[in-house]
Amino acid sequence: MADNQPIRRVVLVGHCGPDSYRLRYVVASALGSDVEVVTADDEKELEAVAGPESLLLINRRLDYGFETENGVELIHRLGTEASPPRMILVSNYPDAQEQAEAFGAWPGFGKAELGDDKAADAIKRAFAAAPDPTH
Repeated sequence: MADNQPIRRVVLVGHCGPDSYRLRYVVASALGSDVEVVTADDEKELEAVAGPESLLLINRRLDYGFETENGVELIHRLGTEASPPRMILVSNYPDAQEQAEAFGAWPGFGKAELGDDKAADAIKRAFAAAPDPTH
């Protein structure tokens, strides 16, 4: 890949093994096989792989290894960075989705929607657009 090309990376943040597998399939269906998909199961891994060229698919409920157990709080914190990554909350709860969008996340989807077009469409929109969802 040429140096002036953005890295095509999706980061699965705080997802269990089965959900990560399903999300990898949705990402590949939405974006093709040339997209790098990595996982981040703690703050250190997240810091190593996430950047403004990334799309983060953040679980609503995070396990150990993160400064918070709440994916919406993580979105809020990351959204205050000078060059925040694109982020989507993965949650079936509409109130959590609303909060995440208020903090700078792209419209997300729930795990119940992994089998339909809503998840793939949300990933395509967020990945293809400028890093800032207001543009």
